[in-house]
Amino acid sequence: MPNRFLLSFLSVVLSVVPAMLHAAQPNIILIMSDDMGFSDLGCYGGEIQTPHLNQLAKGGVRLSQFYNAGRCCPTRASLLTGLYPHQAGIGHMMEDRGQEGYRGDLNGRCVTIAQVLKPAGYRTYAVGKWHVTKHAVPKGPKTNWPLQRGFDRFYGTITGAGSFYDPGTLTRDDSMISPFADAEYQPKQYYYTDAISDHAVRFIDEHAREKKQQPFFMYVAYTAAHWPMHALAEDVAKYKGKYDAGYESMRQARLLRMREMGLIAKDAELSPTFGDWSQVKDKEWETRCMETYAAMIDRMDQGIGRVVGSLEKNGLLQNTLILFLQDNGGCQEGIGRQATPPAFNEKTFPVIAQDAIRVEVIPKQTRDGQAVKQGQGTMPGGPNDYIAYGEAWANVSNTPHREYKHFVHEGGISTPLIAHWPAGIPVAQNGRIEAQPGHLIDVMATCADVAAAKYPAELNGQKIQPMEGVSLAPALQGRSAEMRPIFWEHEGNRAHRAGPWKLVSKENTPWELYQIDQDRAELHDLAAAEPERVKVMAAAWETWAARSHVLPLGSWRSPNSVKNAKARRPK
Repeated sequence: MPNRFLLSFLSVVLSVVPAMLHAAQPNIILIMSDDMGFSDLGCYGGEIQTPHLNQLAKGGVRLSQFYNAGRCCPTRASLLTGLYPHQAGIGHMMEDRGQEGYRGDLNGRCVTIAQVLKPAGYRTYAVGKWHVTKHAVPKGPKTNWPLQRGFDRFYGTITGAGSFYDPGTLTRDDSMISPFADAEYQPKQYYYTDAISDHAVRFIDEHAREKKQQPFFMYVAYTAAHWPMHALAEDVAKYKGKYDAGYESMRQARLLRMREMGLIAKDAELSPTFGDWSQVKDKEWETRCMETYAAMIDRMDQGIGRVVGSLEKNGLLQNTLILFLQDNGGCQEGIGRQATPPAFNEKTFPVIAQDAIRVEVIPKQTRDGQAVKQGQGTMPGGPNDYIAYGEAWANVSNTPHREYKHFVHEGGISTPLIAHWPAGIPVAQNGRIEAQPGHLIDVMATCADVAAAKYPAELNGQKIQPMEGVSLAPALQGRSAEMRPIFWEHEGNRAHRAGPWKLVSKENTPWELYQIDQDRAELHDLAAAEPERVKVMAAAWETWAARSHVLPLGSWRSPNSVKNAKARRPK
């Protein structure tokens, strides 16, 4: 008899355990910005107004040594799948180079965070930039579009860049649309950053009305502050005159604030400044580029504030894990900064219909037939220009680090990571800066951990690669996370981080070695003094590269370039 009562009691307990776990599952919002540097946010030492992100940092945890993959689409592939980019099939960009790690499309041996969380009861949403498939036309294959990769709803762009006033490949769920013929969303002024924020808010509100019994996962991928420098006039006006002192002055001010915050050591050095402000001929144009860049970030922060406000309004903020990070370091690419023939800037084109679907990354014209202007002296901000902010300002964004997007020195791969979760992060952790290293691959592990979701060994009859990362939950809660080495490769640039040591090189150059906990600016190369350490770490990198579909090194260029890559590569 007692056994029968015990079994009955256990059956009741077990029947409510899933409900208890389900109730404890947090909502998760993963926010990513585009082409921003380590020091741009106010809470990471910048002068740009980011009060809402600053508030999330104040009520949560900031990681000071978190890493991305150094480029937009490899980062997104890694973030979404918990694998290194090459393992997911996107070791470079959206082209097929004929090698397993360089197909330019998410492969069938990976799963996205959405695909992992849905079986655990989550509703899933994606908003913004996708950029993990080579198929980006209205009638092409959609195998790797968001809805085929585990998301219930999507609003955003399939490609990686475009006009903020008329973005190409704009898509709602599974259908490409024109922003000017969209019956569901017609703001007074279409601006893509606002559209991303508005749809994130819309999905939260709809979820709260219709699906509140379920937890949700939302991926919000802004294109701010990727070129072109497009920003609304009222936001640009806030930064008028802010950058008149030039590059070195801004870097020194950021360095001082970062030291005071504890983001870097009190005696941290500053990498060399690129650009001589005294030699800049058109300072009005040069400062306008940075003013516009700052305005783009400001607008994104305003939108994040609305997202947080929607969570508060719907009673969801307390048990929502918000993670904010960036896809790579500041971008030195000179898009639109070169001289352009004056005749082109005055050219007119046929009008494009309001309902026409556009797919261009760099359009030649606006819908009303104006030429899209480029070249020095063209003031950025409006819909008919297309300009990047340039290498010198990217160097400011990446303070105090070396190098930029594309590279795997600290300036290319260092990102803020802000984590905010009132129900899951102890109050004692609020405002804390956590120096434990982490990487994109850890985001999948963290989401699966806090959601009590099972990462699959197989999906639809296909074996799935094991995830590479470790959960960051212990680090967020003030405990030590599991330590393991981290690896990189992009465009032949290589790196290996193991504890305080970092081995790094540019393509076809010898390895450099830095004690990164003491030398984030990578100014003191210890390779000659530590040959045995270099040998061991290089061997570990080779082993990782072989198992992770990185090799043959040089595959990112073209199939023909692989033949001689091994012969060219220094040891």
